[in-house]
Amino acid sequence: MTARVALLSRPLVALIVIVIAVVLDQVVKIAVENYLPMQEAVPLLPVLALYRTYNLGVAFSLLSGMEREFIVGMRVLIVAFVLWLWRRTPKERAFAHSGFALIIAGAIGNLIDGFVYGHVIDYILFHTETWSFAVFNLADSFITIGAGLVILDEVFGPKKTDQ
Repeated sequence: MTARVALLSRPLVALIVIVIAVVLDQVVKIAVENYLPMQEAVPLLPVLALYRTYNLGVAFSLLSGMEREFIVGMRVLIVAFVLWLWRRTPKERAFAHSGFALIIAGAIGNLIDGFVYGHVIDYILFHTETWSFAVFNLADSFITIGAGLVILDEVFGPKKTDQ
């Protein structure tokens, strides 16, 4: 990996990326709240629409019947666990460190929603005439891309050698 890719192994750089991602997520959510009609599709492409809705659970509305405090606590534990993984991962694992930063940013973005609104604001909808994917947001995208980077790092990253 190049030195540029390994930048997210450095705490300050990772923190800056996380802060920028969280701010971007929150700015978009504020715009969605102020300008996008509730539960009314606004087509962008034949398979993509904006569709504001609220998620009371976690990803894909799982656990939506659980208490708000449980959901918030679970998100805090996830952030703590990912921070622990990030610190234990060798610095040369650039994809993993990038992924951890994105996962943390997405979790914090959705955590802020839970504190401020009592729910997560979702607004991206992929669909066809006969099928639709769960409505999600930028923070969910960060988490998904981050998890993908961690998986890529595990599959293709440097392997430990037994000495």
